[in-house]
Amino acid sequence: MDDARIVSVVQASSALLPYLDMGGLAVFAASGALTAAKARQTLVTAMYFAAVTGVGGGTLRDLLIGAPVFWMHASLPISICLFTALAVWFTPYRWWPIQALDWLDGMGLAAYAVFGAAKALAWGIAPLPAAIMGVVSASMGGIFRDLLAGVPSIVIRPEIYVTAAACAAGGYVVLIWAGVGGMLAAGLAFAAGIGLRGAAILWKLALPAYRR
Repeated sequence: MDDARIVSVVQASSALLPYLDMGGLAVFAASGALTAAKARQTLVTAMYFAAVTGVGGGTLRDLLIGAPVFWMHASLPISICLFTALAVWFTPYRWWPIQALDWLDGMGLAAYAVFGAAKALAWGIAPLPAAIMGVVSASMGGIFRDLLAGVPSIVIRPEIYVTAAACAAGGYVVLIWAGVGGMLAAGLAFAAGIGLRGAAILWKLALPAYRR
């Protein structure tokens, strides 16, 4: 399938994409707010963590593909981040499972990987760079969160993480290129990404490390 056809398929079947965008934004924001809560930070810090985690990856993606930075032109994205932080802040911490941060981050990872790749394709980016933009969208928010929190970045932990984002983003691009409808491609790619990340969380799956 040529690039123009890929763009038309993505644009014509984009009904599911806003839900992936807002859903990914909310769960990333929740993971940021939970990180601040775990460190016993203030409400303002929790809101800041939520915003940076939520919009960080998408901001970098939009700058790289030449699109308007999404949250600068609409109030909804940043509002979702701030209200999510408030919801986390006023929820007893004991209500959250021990692995809530990992699972929320995994859901956001898969959703944002698919949405980032789809947006890149819709802006005429070639398939391989579009898949990479999906990975950037999915992983950079968590990287920014971990840097602010002063903890080891999630991308250098041994568990499968970036690979799950690549699975979701790459899977979506391949399915679109193969002629699969956009909504079906997005659903399948999201399921593959969250499935791989979930398996890594449950069973501590990791890729082999470099050996001398």
